Amino acid sequence: MNYLFFSILSFAVIIVSVEKAIDYYSFVTIEKQMMEKADLSELSFREILAKHDTESSGQEQTTDIYRTALETLKATGKEVRIYDSQLKLLGHAEEGIIVNDGTPVIFKKNIESALQGNYSYSVTENKLLYFSIPIQDKYYQNVFVFEFVEDLSYFYDIMDRIRFILFMGAGGFLVLMTLSSLYIARTTTRPIKYLLTATEQFSKQQFEQVQLNRKDELGMLASGLNQMGIQLNDYIQYQKQFVSNVSHELKTPLAAIKGFSQYLYEGENEDKDLQKIYYHIVNESERLTALINELLLLASFDKAGPQEAGTEKMNVSDLTERVVADMRPKAEQKQITMEVKLAKAAFVYANSILLSHAIANILDNAIKYSHANTPIRVETFIRQHEAIIQVTDQGMGISKQDVARVQERFYRAENANVAKGSGLGLSICKEIAEKLGGSIVIESELSVGTTVSIVLPSL
Repeated sequence: MNYLFFSILSFAVIIVSVEKAIDYYSFVTIEKQMMEKADLSELSFREILAKHDTESSGQEQTTDIYRTALETLKATGKEVRIYDSQLKLLGHAEEGIIVNDGTPVIFKKNIESALQGNYSYSVTENKLLYFSIPIQDKYYQNVFVFEFVEDLSYFYDIMDRIRFILFMGAGGFLVLMTLSSLYIARTTTRPIKYLLTATEQFSKQQFEQVQLNRKDELGMLASGLNQMGIQLNDYIQYQKQFVSNVSHELKTPLAAIKGFSQYLYEGENEDKDLQKIYYHIVNESERLTALINELLLLASFDKAGPQEAGTEKMNVSDLTERVVADMRPKAEQKQITMEVKLAKAAFVYANSILLSHAIANILDNAIKYSHANTPIRVETFIRQHEAIIQVTDQGMGISKQDVARVQERFYRAENANVAKGSGLGLSICKEIAEKLGGSIVIESELSVGTTVSIVLPSL
């Protein structure tokens, strides 16, 4: 649409410029014609003046001259006038007929300018041109002024018709340009936007088939996107299946390692160094078991659709309050206080087990990455048909480049090494929120703190 606007603007400037040019050069042509006519009239008048110069003299000579000139040049224009050097009207004719009375309009400035030796003219509102010509005697003195009146209405009529044709053509061109732009937008811009939307869906691992029935470059691009989507989807599914299979296979031996190491740890009472080794094995096996359980949970999300989440109507404020109560002892161990502000009613359709797991995970992260003796604020509220569960800490924060990626599987921020983690916690929260039709929003600043919001559709 910007292209159309600038095209119309440019075309409007061109039309106005063309109109001004036509006006200017057309009037220059008219002026040139009037000058040629003035030269011929002056030449005829001077011949009459030269012929009477050798004959009578005085007032009688002057009268004979202007009468002869008026008789000879009366058909030169719509109206013809002759003035003497004193600005006195000596005679005039209208439509080729000499008029002995009447009071015609006199343009005094034109006559004065002509007596100074210049051609001078004026155009009135009723489209009449008054052209004044100086007439010199043999001594090169301006003794008479010859003035003829030309009707220019025909010229203005022609100009009006040219403008009409010009603007009609411009209007037709603009309509054609608008229709062409809309057609281009429909056949080119819209498919491009459709392909951009498809690529955005691909980035969210939503590989829907791109349907674009075209045989041009855009059709080839759509076909390429389809092939890429198929390959990416196959690869991601293979990767998820591989992780799921490995997790299942590792679960049993890890349970055995954990059981035997726990037995060895509890049975070793003599060698303290050996007991430390057994204790370390127990802790690592527990960490690996937790990681396996998280991977299996993600695998179950990958296989299940949104309709399989088993949602029910619930008040997220009540659920949040229960999770906070469960997590409070862990926060108190680190001398962290929890400030809770819950809405009275924030109803959503959700799975209580999954949602409580997501809230607990976010709270656990806030406790792990917060400094001692700092508060964690937990809120629930309604905003524009959305129920928000928000957790804000005053911990170490996350850098801008890491915020965009912390919801990816196994990704950990650069400063996350101060606490143990698998890099799957926020990924699980993201999966849970999306299964419930919502999303996770993270806002953070280094050394200031982090705010994590679970956004769900409210009832």
